[in-house]
Amino acid sequence: MAREGSKILLCIKDAEIIGCAHLELHDTRCELGMLVVKPGLQGRGIGKEIMQAAESVARESWRVKVITMSVISVRHELIDFYQRRGYRRTSRKKPFVADDTHGYPKSPSIEFEVLEKTIQ
Repeated sequence: MAREGSKILLCIKDAEIIGCAHLELHDTRCELGMLVVKPGLQGRGIGKEIMQAAESVARESWRVKVITMSVISVRHELIDFYQRRGYRRTSRKKPFVADDTHGYPKSPSIEFEVLEKTIQ
């Protein structure tokens, strides 16, 4: 968290953290990760607001023009959600690392798909 080029955004309501996102700078692009909204509050636009805030922070703090994110490839509803927000599929894949930190998937074929958005 304290690393140079790393920011965590928190969405707080009534002194409770209800959402968050992590931004990490990589040269001329930024990676958006750990985008989370408290389960009982999903579907209320909070995720959209967090994404918009993350994009603004990336653009204003680091002057990046491209944001990427890695989404579990079988989570089609998430990929559709991100596509509606302007992210596009890149056809790039990354392996899912199965370990005590990241967890162990129930399906051995799980991988990440990289999505990308150009921000102005």
